[in-house]
Formats: sequence, C-alpha cells, structure tokens
Amino acid sequence: MKKLIITATIFVMTMTSNVLADIKMGIILGFTGPIESLTPAMAASAELAFKEASDSGSLLGGEKISIERADSTCVDSAAATTAAEGLVSGGVVAIMGADCSGVTGAIATNVAVPNGVVMISPSATSPGLTDLNDNGYFFRTAPSDARGGQVLADITKDRKVKSVAVTHTNNDYGKGLADVYVAAVKAHGINVTAVTAHEEGKGDYGAEVATLAAAGGDALAVLGYLDQAGGMIIQGSLDSGAFDVFVLSDGMIGDSLTDRFGKDLNKSFGSLPGSTGKGAGKFAEVAKAGGIDSSGPYTGESYDAAALIALSMQAGGKADRGTIQANVMNVANAPGTKIYPGELKKALDLLAKGKAVNYEGATGVEFTDVGEAFGSFLEKEIKSGKFKTKKQR
Repeated sequence: MKKLIITATIFVMTMTSNVLADIKMGIILGFTGPIESLTPAMAASAELAFKEASDSGSLLGGEKISIERADSTCVDSAAATTAAEGLVSGGVVAIMGADCSGVTGAIATNVAVPNGVVMISPSATSPGLTDLNDNGYFFRTAPSDARGGQVLADITKDRKVKSVAVTHTNNDYGKGLADVYVAAVKAHGINVTAVTAHEEGKGDYGAEVATLAAAGGDALAVLGYLDQAGGMIIQGSLDSGAFDVFVLSDGMIGDSLTDRFGKDLNKSFGSLPGSTGKGAGKFAEVAKAGGIDSSGPYTGESYDAAALIALSMQAGGKADRGTIQANVMNVANAPGTKIYPGELKKALDLLAKGKAVNYEGATGVEFTDVGEAFGSFLEKEIKSGKFKTKKQR
C-alpha cells in the first residue's frame, strides 16, 4: 500500500510538472528607443503566432508556449546583450528578435550563438549580417539592405528626383543602407549633394539640418529612425524650408511620423519589406481578429519568425534549442504543403505525421542558404497625410 501511495504521488507530481513546464520563448525588441512606436505591434504579431500554435492543441502533443519580453533599446548594444543574457539564463529555447541591426549582431555574437540559441530577427536588415559567423543559429525574415537600398534608389529615380542629400543614423543599419543607396542613385545618374551621419538621442539637430540645407537637393533621404533623430531632422527641415520632399527608409515608416507631420509630408515616399500576396491578405485577417494593426512595418515578418520557431520544434519532435536550429530551413523552404497565417494547426498536424511543410507565411518566406529572406518590398507614399502602398517591388 505504501509503495502504491508513493507511486501515485510521483505520478501526480510528474503530471503537475508537465502542466507547469511551458516552453519558454524570448521576444527581444526595442520597446524603448528610436523605434518604440513600431515594436508593440511587432511583439503582438509574434505572440499571436505563438498563441496560435499553443491553442491548437497540436504542438508536441498539446504543449504550451510562455513568452518573456526583453528590451533591446534598438541602439544600446551593452543593454541589449544584458537583456538577452537574462532571457537565455531564464531558459528560453529560442529568441524572436532582435530588431535593429547593431543590437541584433551584438546579441547573436555575444549571447545567442555561444549558447546555441536560435535567433530569428524580423527586421535587422544590415548587409553585414549576411556574413555573420553564426554557426547556423541566426536567421532573419526581413531581406538585406543590399537589396533594400537598390529598391529605394529605383523608386527615387522613378519619382524623377534629380538630386538628393542623404543623412543616415550612425550605426550598422544606417551606414550599410547608405552605402548601397548612394551607390545605386549615382548609378541612376542622380546627383548626391551630401552624405552625412547623425547620432541618435541628441536634443537638437540644427547643425545637421544646416549642413544638409547648404548642400541642397530636390529631396532629403532620411535613413534612420522615426521616433528620434530622423523625425527631428524632418522637423528642422520643414521649419527652415530646407526640404519638403523626403525619401524614407524602412525605419522611418510608421504612423507616428504621419501623425506628427500629416500633409506636410504629402510629396514624400519610401520603401520597406513587405508583400501584397496571398499570405499578406491572410495575415491581415488573422491580425485583425487578434486586435492587431497589421499595416505597420515588420508585423508580418514578426508573425513569420515566431511561426517558424514553433514549426521547427514540431518538425524535430522536441522543444529544445538544437532541434529548432536543425529544422528552421526545412520548414521555411520547399518542398512541402504551403502554409499561410492562420494555418499553424494544419502545419503542426502534417509535421506530426512526418509530412513536409513549406511555410509561406505573411511575407512569402523563402530563405537563402545563409538563412535570410529573399524578400519583396512595398513602395510607400504619403497622400492626405497618411502612408499608402503604391505597389510591390
């Protein structure tokens, strides 16, 4: 009888332990800093995918995912690294994030890769990350600025801009994008009147605006972040009359910019990764049902990053770091049944039966051999004080 009671107690303790032992996932994004207006929707989109997988009842026989958020700040690599260390020491099996390129590279190099933790960034676009020494643990659902800068230059040409001044945030993202953009617009025969770097977090950008105004141009390309320096440089340019047409990088596209400047930006334009395809439409429906505005930058990429993590666990049959790393490429690319937003249960059930899936997701996911998205881009323009999508490129 005593042995029976002990056995029963162990069984109950085991069952309780299984119920409580959720799969831990990390989300690290710039909840403070120069893109803080963009990250809430990005985080919510990733959490939507994790919740969809959890609620399906099909993830590894009914396991659940719990989420821990951390702040990358977007610009402070030391703070971002410390935040990521907290996630890893807390037992997360993978990280959705980070966001800005500099902090993403720092986290990958100093935390994720040494600890064998997969990172899937939805928005780090620096060309330098393509050659990151990551041992196969870093992926990104956003395409590189090596293509993004060319697309933005093509749009600049098509908008018949003949001369442009360029200012970029002084970090990996800004410098990498500026190098590609400047070379591409020059190849189109567009005169580049100035290329200047700006620092984030200053209280005044009058000197930077004065330098750009002196150089002149039909437009000012602002390759930076909307909630800090980029927005302030636009403010100074409008106030002084230096420029009234702005070429906007992906980090400058968000409702907080048009809420601030409205119709004063009506002639401005830009681009960011995105799609108008089948997956984008399905994501818009899923996001709306979840109370999320899917029109913001990198929301689809965030959902896709989280979905790939969940599907990778299912493909390998285990919720551990090595299993995720070994299966991301398998679920991201052909062959297999195409999977779109809202279809994660379908994908999980197929994988449980040993069948292959090809996750298309919100953004038409297809990874290169180094685990980054080929990607497509949306040409954005501001009309009646609001961002509108003109077409996919």
